[in-house]
Amino acid sequence: MREICLDTETTGLKPEEGHRVIEIGAVELHNHIPTGRTFHVYINPERDVPEEAVKVHGLTAEFLADKPTFAEIVDDFLAFIGEDAPLVIHNAEFDRRFLNWELSIVGRPEIPPERCIDTLEIARRKFPGAQHTLDALCRRFGVDNSARELHGALLDAQLLADVYIELIGGRQIDLSLAGMGTGAADGIAAAPMTRPGRRDYGPRPRPLPSRLSPEAEAAHRAFVESLGEKALWRQYLSLDEPSEN
Repeated sequence: MREICLDTETTGLKPEEGHRVIEIGAVELHNHIPTGRTFHVYINPERDVPEEAVKVHGLTAEFLADKPTFAEIVDDFLAFIGEDAPLVIHNAEFDRRFLNWELSIVGRPEIPPERCIDTLEIARRKFPGAQHTLDALCRRFGVDNSARELHGALLDAQLLADVYIELIGGRQIDLSLAGMGTGAADGIAAAPMTRPGRRDYGPRPRPLPSRLSPEAEAAHRAFVESLGEKALWRQYLSLDEPSEN
């Protein structure tokens, strides 16, 4: 299953007051695993960027002046999100309202609410009374957000992908052969699987110490020797040994 984690940055809080989208970031997931495909663009809003907004995301009107307009990137954006892939968004109605405003200006169909998965709503149901900001959820799930000094659409979409996977219970290994076939047909490379809800950090720099005491190890060796050469497990082991022929 294909899903898109998405985030936007804007010049303000309400599109009906003339505010515009100035950055879009999106991350593709396949069966809840990032594929490595992303979409990221800065957008010229054709207006000023209030100082209050700059303090949030750091994007000034001067920086955005030579960037493409929404009309110039809309085809690439719609091609990336596709027609029916669910859109995973934190506080989905805010981003959907802004995107639909931009889409209406260029005469494109709006994104329906049923297409959006709101991680804010999931977090509120799962952790009532707790903080539900993206930063708070990163802390809860141990997602490294140390690079998030300012809001950034692509970085936030990447963090959201990790948070979303944790919110729905961690990565689940898909044993469906049909699902594997779909991934290959779509040209999506298989990502390394990890234990559900765990990231693969590689081997430990120091192996964990044995949980067995020397006495327990000695007792185990004595027990194995007591089984003799005719033990059933030794017969199976001999099948794996190379033949002398």
